[in-house]
Amino acid sequence: MPSLPKRALISITSYHGAFYPNGDPTGLFYTEALHPYHVLTAAGFTVDLASETGSYGMDPHSIDKTFMTEADFAVYSNSGDEFSKKLANLHKASDLNPSDYGLFYASAGHATLFDYPKAKDLINIAESVYERGGVVAAVCHGPIILPFIKDRKTGKPVIEGRRVSGFTTEGEEQMGLMSAIKDRKLETIEEGAARVGATYVRPATPFEAFAVVDGRVVSGTNPASAAVTAEKGR
Repeated sequence: MPSLPKRALISITSYHGAFYPNGDPTGLFYTEALHPYHVLTAAGFTVDLASETGSYGMDPHSIDKTFMTEADFAVYSNSGDEFSKKLANLHKASDLNPSDYGLFYASAGHATLFDYPKAKDLINIAESVYERGGVVAAVCHGPIILPFIKDRKTGKPVIEGRRVSGFTTEGEEQMGLMSAIKDRKLETIEEGAARVGATYVRPATPFEAFAVVDGRVVSGTNPASAAVTAEKGR
């Protein structure tokens, strides 16, 4: 098998709309793209960012000292930072050549529950990476894309019969967001995994760093898991 390109794609959600009980929108959870970007670039990957539509919006809840370090804020506030420039000039997935990539990483935010299941061009890139022997990774709500990524050799979801993780149902309940999810008829990560015959694995507590590796699928549970998920997938 030919060697894979040392190039990774981090997918970004395109959805940006009202979701939280107070009317706030959901969108990209910032550090869930930033942290894997840093891990993968440090490992020698060229990293691109893309969404299904070529646009994105930020989840305001992610730009908070609860989730961001001073170093994270420094990048966020610096439009000249390489990550900031790539985010500002986001690729549209359909404009990319899937064979250019050797690793696919789905970043998250609750917004992914809305658009990732229908993101056919992001899914196409992920399937191409997997078909050629590459790793497919996802963190927090990003694993909602995994049931829709097929192994082209078998026609079955890449996570069928595998162990996966992702944001916990308990975490949704603690955040008071289960009603918002159910009212919009969205799937939780646990439900999506079960639907295609995957085994959902949860951490001891909803917000500790935790990632699962099964074959060439790597999945992390929450924002704290974004870096370790990339580390296990690189």
